[in-house]
Amino acid sequence: MPHQSTTTSSTQTSSTLSALAIAPAKVIRGAGVLQTAPAEISHLGSRPLIVVGNRTLAITQNNLLPILEKQQLHTAQASYGADCSEASLKSLKKAAKEHKADVIIGVGGGKALDTAKLVAHHLQLPVVTIPTSAATCAAWTALSNVYSQAGAFLYDVALSRCPDLLILDYDLIQTAPQRTLVAGIGDAIAKWYEASVSSGHLQQTLIIAAVQQARVLRDILFQKSAAALQQPGSEVWQEVVDATVLLAGVIGGLGGAQCRTVAAHAVHNGLTHIAGHSSIHGEKVAYGILVQLRLEEMILGNQLATTARQQLLKFYAEIGLPQKLDDLELGNIKLSELQTAAEIALAPNSDIHRLPFKVALEQLMAAMISTTAPTDSRESSHRVSIRTIDDEIEE
Repeated sequence: MPHQSTTTSSTQTSSTLSALAIAPAKVIRGAGVLQTAPAEISHLGSRPLIVVGNRTLAITQNNLLPILEKQQLHTAQASYGADCSEASLKSLKKAAKEHKADVIIGVGGGKALDTAKLVAHHLQLPVVTIPTSAATCAAWTALSNVYSQAGAFLYDVALSRCPDLLILDYDLIQTAPQRTLVAGIGDAIAKWYEASVSSGHLQQTLIIAAVQQARVLRDILFQKSAAALQQPGSEVWQEVVDATVLLAGVIGGLGGAQCRTVAAHAVHNGLTHIAGHSSIHGEKVAYGILVQLRLEEMILGNQLATTARQQLLKFYAEIGLPQKLDDLELGNIKLSELQTAAEIALAPNSDIHRLPFKVALEQLMAAMISTTAPTDSRESSHRVSIRTIDDEIEE
């Protein structure tokens, strides 16, 4: 049964959407398309700085640098470290200026691509994104998330435009651990549960389109994810990769921030302050969807949210997404740590306030420890106390 909000109001004010960053200027996708990269990049510049993570240095050295050199492009590369942080941004901007870079190329996962996009944004240079996994839609979007060097989310930055070129090479994506695609499925499927609550009642044409695309995305992932994970590199696998990297980005581009993130991403942001690098972005977001649905059950008594959560729990079990804190290696957290994560998720500028109802700290903490609650527990869920939370964590 599709999940819908039972309310018709939202805390998010409508935007005029006078300036839209919907899509990359050009997308090239297919098996082995990395070989076409140099000719395309040469249209944007001749002195690229390649921004990579430590884990993807070998990929660029073995696969990208040789073909760029054949195109007579003068390249340099620099690692962003562990996160898209203010320190790494400062170092990379210095490296770009020293190299006299005229184009930035991001190669890697979401944090590498976010870093490359933000460096290019600050220096007003074109940017190319080459994802090495399907864990996020960062290769598509006009948005970068900034973290502390310890991995805690700090803030996001809306960029002036989407990337100038996105190169999606299925052969390259297939080299990533399967866990990254599973996480990408979790991040992408959140679009429906967040957009339908925050924007399902709005009447602007493009927002309606974004919400409906989010529903289509959810259905694609429900129908095809299990088969895709069993057949890496197959046609159905490529379709799921397209869904997580490309279609998920379309939704944020069409609908803007109000269709992009709500409680699931807010919970992710809070968890980064206590989880560090123990789990990846889409895994935390997937868990955050369950928390959001629990809030709708507990605060609104929403039966559709109950049905949706049970449907997701079955889906998560099938493909390996986390269902509870223990699955995120947070089963032994202290009550004070849980409270810290919840307080950050409820910060005044948090996306959680796009929910059409107010959430108290105790309610959010209760939801965070009851994501796998059976459906017959909803009568007692309204009466969860801090003492109950403490007992639950200690069990």
